[in-house]
Amino acid sequence: MTQSRFAPFDTHLDEERALAVLREATAGADDGELFLERRRSEALVFDDGRIKTASYDASEGFGLRAVRGEVAGYAHSTEISEAALKRAAETARLAVGEGGGVIAPPPAGTNRRLYGDEDPMAGAPFGVKIETLREIDAFARALDPRVIQVSATLAASLQEVFILRPEGGLVSDIRPMTRLNVSVIVEENGRRESGGYGGGGRTGLTGLIDREHWEGVTREALRIALVNLRAVPAPAGVMDVALGAGWPGILLHEAVGHGLEGDFNRKKTSAFAGLMGQQVAAKGVTVLDDGTIPDRRGSITVDDEGTPSAKNVLIEDGVLVGYMQDRQNARLMGVSPTGNGRRESYAHIPMPRMTNTYMLGGDARPEDIVAEVKDGIYAVGFGGGQVDITNGKFVFSCTEAYRVQNGKIGAPVKGATLIGDGATALQKIRAIGNDMKLDPGIGNCGKAGQWVPVGVGQPTLLIGGLTVGGSAA
Repeated sequence: MTQSRFAPFDTHLDEERALAVLREATAGADDGELFLERRRSEALVFDDGRIKTASYDASEGFGLRAVRGEVAGYAHSTEISEAALKRAAETARLAVGEGGGVIAPPPAGTNRRLYGDEDPMAGAPFGVKIETLREIDAFARALDPRVIQVSATLAASLQEVFILRPEGGLVSDIRPMTRLNVSVIVEENGRRESGGYGGGGRTGLTGLIDREHWEGVTREALRIALVNLRAVPAPAGVMDVALGAGWPGILLHEAVGHGLEGDFNRKKTSAFAGLMGQQVAAKGVTVLDDGTIPDRRGSITVDDEGTPSAKNVLIEDGVLVGYMQDRQNARLMGVSPTGNGRRESYAHIPMPRMTNTYMLGGDARPEDIVAEVKDGIYAVGFGGGQVDITNGKFVFSCTEAYRVQNGKIGAPVKGATLIGDGATALQKIRAIGNDMKLDPGIGNCGKAGQWVPVGVGQPTLLIGGLTVGGSAA
């Protein structure tokens, strides 16, 4: 099904009249904008031999913001009309008070496009999508007789946004997103274990539903499940930890990345507050947040305030050199916005958020890094975790990890958790691999109740003296 493009100033609002309302709402303010959005999404879930879910959602609306100092007035509505806009302006205007502010300079323009604007939901007929999921189920079961359950999910969405600013600038972006996930459960001698794999990005469905691609995804999900089937209880104690390349960068994202967002540092609630220009990580550690990588899940042509995304260096050779900023926090801190003002939808206010956050590679071979581990674990997959932004303390569960003794990878371990704090872990990095890679496109980031898609990445790392939680006697 193909729909016409979202065109709110053709179908819902007169642009000049909307601009007049916005200017009235932001008179005497420091900043503000009108954010309009339409989002459509579908998800198909094939579970245990049958279609479990076939959903389609559509929503549209606007959010109007007026900012004065540290205060922001925000109102949103699902009704895109001049009457609703005027009501929202009255609410947002309350934050401006007596005024006295001067509207901040507008974002720079850009003609760059980091992804296509095709509707991914129209990339394949509904029947083809269903048949692909059915084939995945049959393929997984044929691979190994120990497979007792298969779940495959195919999801696609299209977000269309317009951002109108008080000076009259209008920015638009069309953001596709697709994802394929496969999970399997295996059983042997009464023991059941699971494994999952998948990914996607800001691309069409064609590549994801190619047989060569989904066969690889399915084989990887099965491999992880079979690894877990022979896993032994994880050891506990303080030990060296080697982290695999790619998705293990989620630890960097959570334990370090959030602490480098501008709002936490302006309010001095981050463990990294006040450390600009200081050595916060081991030499050789360089961390970036880069929203400009084509087709990546965390990439954005412009952020949700209209600022073009950028390749921002946060830590360079161990030294803290930058924070991620939206417009409000950048202004209050006397720096430039970095293209990190993001929001979940029109119903949410923007704030500093990550895009694709990763650590650059070094010069060590991955096999040499693992060989340095005398007594520890090698973690290559992670699940959920918890982080305290104020002190950087984290607890992460491993979904795939191995015991390492005298440099030799041994049995897989189950139930391992990594415990520490981001600032200390950065200082304890002893080796950086030459194999930096990004995750397969599965990241979602939560902050203040808002969720946005993100990417992570890193090379193989050796961190000395992390606390490992486990259940081995």
